[in-house]
Amino acid sequence: MLILAIDTALDACAAAVLDTAGGVIARESQPMKRGHAEALMPLIARVMKASGVAFTALDRIAATTGPGSFTGLRVGLSAARGIALAAGKPVVGVTTLTAFAAPIVSETSEHPVISAVDARHDHVYFQMLGGDGSSLIKPQVAPIAEALDAARLGAPYLVGNAAKILADRWPADAAPPFKTDQQAAPDIAWVAWLGAAVDPESSPARPYYLRAPDAKPPKDPLSGASQPPAAS
Repeated sequence: MLILAIDTALDACAAAVLDTAGGVIARESQPMKRGHAEALMPLIARVMKASGVAFTALDRIAATTGPGSFTGLRVGLSAARGIALAAGKPVVGVTTLTAFAAPIVSETSEHPVISAVDARHDHVYFQMLGGDGSSLIKPQVAPIAEALDAARLGAPYLVGNAAKILADRWPADAAPPFKTDQQAAPDIAWVAWLGAAVDPESSPARPYYLRAPDAKPPKDPLSGASQPPAAS
């Protein structure tokens, strides 16, 4: 299976082409807090050229769906949908929390894994998995103090762009984290592998919200009144 994976949900702009029979054959990732919209399509073009794979030869396109930047994840999802439509291929979504945790769970860790994304305002998006991949705490957004209650379930492997936030505030009376792996964005190769593994019917390429977005629509210049917030 040939997969084009795209990630713009957090602080990177990344793409990769995966051949499930032989591994990743081309990839590029650029650290980036803003400017994904301008950088993504040229980056995808370079990756596709380096892979030697035509868009029509792809079997599916995968993109990260969040949690993450309201604007950034839409850039990636819009590109993935557009490419999928033009090439006549299915498109799937992969959550950032799952992508952060996947390489650790794949090693059959003896420790639980907490993947965490900074939600700002003293909150985090997080989930907790057993070392075998079983769900211990489902994906949610919570105050950091509440997320730290997970300490009662054992010394975890912390990963994600909020891993250090949790580590720095870890309860003194709990077993310390087994390891802290601060990452600005998930490994694009694992986004691709997950994109190959998921069921398109249960993994739609649409924003994955654990809370309402902070962004609000602009005022209508004709009426001078605020528009009602869009449903999500």
